[in-house]
Amino acid sequence: WTSVDGLNSLESEKFVSFDKNSYQAMVNDQSRTPLFEKAITNRLKSAEPDSQVVLDLGTGPFALFAVMAAEAGAKHVYAIEASADAAASARDVIRKKKLEDKVTILEGFSTDVTLPEKADFAVAEIVGSVATEESAVATILDASRRLVKDPADPRSWIPSRVQTLGAPASYTLHNLFRPPAFDWDKLDGQPVRFNCRDEGLQLLSDPAVVEDVSFADIARAGAGGTRQITFTVDPGRVEENVEKFGNEFAKNGQQRLASEVGRLKVETANSVSGIAMWPRLILDDDIEINSRRYPDGGQQKSHWQTVLPILSPEPVPVKGGDRIVVNFDFDIPKEVTRPASYKISGQVVST
Repeated sequence: WTSVDGLNSLESEKFVSFDKNSYQAMVNDQSRTPLFEKAITNRLKSAEPDSQVVLDLGTGPFALFAVMAAEAGAKHVYAIEASADAAASARDVIRKKKLEDKVTILEGFSTDVTLPEKADFAVAEIVGSVATEESAVATILDASRRLVKDPADPRSWIPSRVQTLGAPASYTLHNLFRPPAFDWDKLDGQPVRFNCRDEGLQLLSDPAVVEDVSFADIARAGAGGTRQITFTVDPGRVEENVEKFGNEFAKNGQQRLASEVGRLKVETANSVSGIAMWPRLILDDDIEINSRRYPDGGQQKSHWQTVLPILSPEPVPVKGGDRIVVNFDFDIPKEVTRPASYKISGQVVST
């Protein structure tokens, strides 16, 4: 699948975009917004007052982080936004807050923008539910070459590092709706996207790092390529998941017989549907954001989603101790308007 499959997009389906409700959910995310504010404020307080030029990549319709930086003492903020509607809204926000002398809204892709001066640091909340799906690599690579004074310093970036974590997962509906009644192949690789609190998806093992992108080292490291990870099914998790799935099937099927719930919860807990993935952001040395609980991957509230590509038409049976060998093949382009593509395959090695 590609990074724009099933999502809003700009530039003829090449670039992920958002509606106002999505932007509002980001603003309201208490596991995200206050931590970005703290990181921005700390960074500005560590320098001389009124000395820091800030770059906000993807400022959105509320110019949220640009306003935070301006009010926390930035010398000037250049806030770039690709969406014409969002950029117009951001200008209105800056005008109403009377920050025109502190914040400049620039419309377009950052790769097409030239600043009158380089930034001391950049704020770049362009992180998808798969960390690289919002063109972060291409955007940061260009900004490191042209827009930031000292791109090799991790303090030049908020966040300084982004990761995608992943683990094999069991999924209630994949077990409940089976071929021929439901053909999961019709998804054509497009992943199912979950609220990070959804109990209908449970992990079978401890998470592993699938993507790891350091913005300060992006020119050398980049992202993408192939990687093989072996996960071991945790029997303790399987046992816990039986109970959780029992609650889910009972809650969502009031007319379902107890015997059917008993069968479904055991079958689902002892099966793998795909590889669940979600983002982790390291803002600086002391502040990080986890869309799922870290390090175990448990459910918690977040505006980010958990992404689950379904890897087979029917769930594959597993048991505690089995190994799941997964191959990740990610093509992460260096052009901001070319969508990333993701391919995952795997096999179960039974013990």
